[in-house]
Amino acid sequence: MTFVKTSDGTEIFYKDWGAKDATPIVFHHGWPLSADDWDNQMMFFLLKGYRVIAHDRRGHGRSTQTDTGNEMDTYAADVAALTDALDLKGAIHVGHSTGGGEVAHYVARAKPGRVAKAVLIGAVPPIMVKTEANPGGLPLEVFDSFRKALVDNRAQFFLDVPAGPFYGYNRPGAKVDQGVIQNWWRQGMMGGAKAHYDCIKAFSETDFTEDLKRIDVPTLVMHGDDDQIVPYADSAPLSVKLLKNGTLKTYQGLPHGLCTTHPDVVNADLLAFIQS
Repeated sequence: MTFVKTSDGTEIFYKDWGAKDATPIVFHHGWPLSADDWDNQMMFFLLKGYRVIAHDRRGHGRSTQTDTGNEMDTYAADVAALTDALDLKGAIHVGHSTGGGEVAHYVARAKPGRVAKAVLIGAVPPIMVKTEANPGGLPLEVFDSFRKALVDNRAQFFLDVPAGPFYGYNRPGAKVDQGVIQNWWRQGMMGGAKAHYDCIKAFSETDFTEDLKRIDVPTLVMHGDDDQIVPYADSAPLSVKLLKNGTLKTYQGLPHGLCTTHPDVVNADLLAFIQS
């Protein structure tokens, strides 16, 4: 397996498929998953001739199960270490959910020439938690309940999330895919409980407002309006207003995990944006 070692000794697992001189697309996964969550998109773009790269965030998947550094500054620094090690130039960075926050935090700090475009899908920016400045956010108690469920019975919690709100399988008439639920659970249980616990604060309480303002590359914001994990009204439309060069793509009735439930729709729009 391939790893890059960061300055604090953490080993970050990554996949790097395709011709090294092809346009690179870097995929950033959501909580508490891994690079494997992008299998469909990576195969789609690999077969289109792109170089596709995805890493397991520290504490997730096959990367070191860190008990420190599980916050956005370090996540972005880890991405910088990976892009430096691979010497990526003109890359497109695509992030889902927590990975969308990671993309915003990294792209706002990236070295000149490293990033050509960015995509935020069902992403957590500008900020998830309810504050005076963000009255439409979710109460802190929601995230406290996540932490409690994780500590009490992580294995059951990691079945309940994909079986319910993540993919919209709790909606009337939803076609439930057991393999998708089990794959979510498999990825989640590969990671470390401490890192997953810390990451809840990272994805819910980090304010990405200034990051979004600093990003000047073309950025596509994709979001399902039936997202039960990152509510639409307090995320995508607000992010686009803060971006210098942002485009909003709203998907009627689609859930948080739309990359998995509707890959044909997502992949086609990603390709169109990358080629534009």
